[in-house]
Amino acid sequence: MAQPPVAGVLAAVTELLAAAPDDRGGALWRLAPVARQLDANVIRVPPGERVAPHVEPDLDVLLCVLGGGGELTVAGTTDRLEAGRVAWLPRGTERSLVAGPGGLVHLTAHRRRPGLAIGSVPPSAARSAGAATAAGAGGTDDGRGGGEPACLLDRICPACDRPADASDARFCARCGTRLPERDDG
Repeated sequence: MAQPPVAGVLAAVTELLAAAPDDRGGALWRLAPVARQLDANVIRVPPGERVAPHVEPDLDVLLCVLGGGGELTVAGTTDRLEAGRVAWLPRGTERSLVAGPGGLVHLTAHRRRPGLAIGSVPPSAARSAGAATAAGAGGTDDGRGGGEPACLLDRICPACDRPADASDARFCARCGTRLPERDDG
């Protein structure tokens, strides 16, 4: 069973920086408790290095500069970064940054991403599957336009919030916790 999250002080940035080699970039710390609703990371970008332009399609991100400096470009607008600055990076906007001569250390925080899930079926594939089911080829659609029930809460792990991949899963693949009983009501 998953351990409950520990509240309180989780890291000391000065100690993280002292323990990591000066040229080490990337995540120096990550929020680790399994049962959480938030993701957070302390990231170091070495002097002059860039985080290439990219778009986060699903999550807003809060960025707080802890040390060093640089430049942040969001949706074509560039702002100076220095210790103590806080930036909001709305989902769907292109963003990039470049570290200044002293490097850049920042904290990012955003809602935790859900576990990997199977995406939706393209409409043409859904029509093909529907036709195959109507012809007796199997599947979950009984011809009433149904398929699986809309509520999939019985697939969400109560300990770590990971969704189960299989509809008949009884235990969480990540932490082993028993999944809620299905209410076919």
